[in-house]
Amino acid sequence: MSRIEARFGSFRAQRRKALILFVTAGDPDPALTVPLLHGLVEAGADILELGVPFSDPMADGPVIQRASERALAKGVSLRDVLEMVRSFRQRDGTTPIVLMGYANPIEAMGAERFIAAAAAAGVDGVIVVDYPPEECESFAALAKRHGIDPIFLLAPTSTGARVEEVARLGSGFIYYVSLKGVTGAGHLDVDAVLARLPQIRAATSLPIGVGFGIRDADSARRIAGQADAVVIASRLIEELESVPAAQVVERARAFVRPIREALDR
Repeated sequence: MSRIEARFGSFRAQRRKALILFVTAGDPDPALTVPLLHGLVEAGADILELGVPFSDPMADGPVIQRASERALAKGVSLRDVLEMVRSFRQRDGTTPIVLMGYANPIEAMGAERFIAAAAAAGVDGVIVVDYPPEECESFAALAKRHGIDPIFLLAPTSTGARVEEVARLGSGFIYYVSLKGVTGAGHLDVDAVLARLPQIRAATSLPIGVGFGIRDADSARRIAGQADAVVIASRLIEELESVPAAQVVERARAFVRPIREALDR
């Protein structure tokens, strides 16, 4: 059983909803990534999503694009990201970590080498935005053999056939993109999300996490009424890019605490 599966299993028994928080590895500074991850856990994060910097992040809006650019300017590579996970694991052996990124860095390293290195570092799941499930059978099987959950995206436009394929190939949880757009878009329609989730749940027993457009405690609480987890990314990065480096970890904690409290209510 993966750390992700175990965490969702315990939350299901507790009737608790998971908070998944995203930061880009190396932003605002590589030396801050591991302390920031620990700070997020201390404030209430249940699963950490660590973005692998990439020069053309097609699913990401301007906030995460800027984060990737800052990290790349400091030379952060996929190997550096794995080393950050390894360092995090020296203090925290229980919080699941999901890498989110794009195919090019993985292809450059080689899928088998990447999965083996990720497993050795302590990665629990991978989201590769431009690996569609129809072309991902071997990669998903490889990840599962190493104890890593391949996690796939679904969107408001996903067909019934795509939902079934994602449910078959994926593990850990399903990531539902709540809107037709990129990360950080400001037009979240909560009612539309809540109407869509039962259709997905009918096709899978996997937990469903919802992300893209969730920006505060109120929207997180409303989405969590039907979802198993909420994912917050751009809004957190916006908070962090406006403060000096010395204040980043504490600002992250201050941002996360009221969201955690809203979910627990």
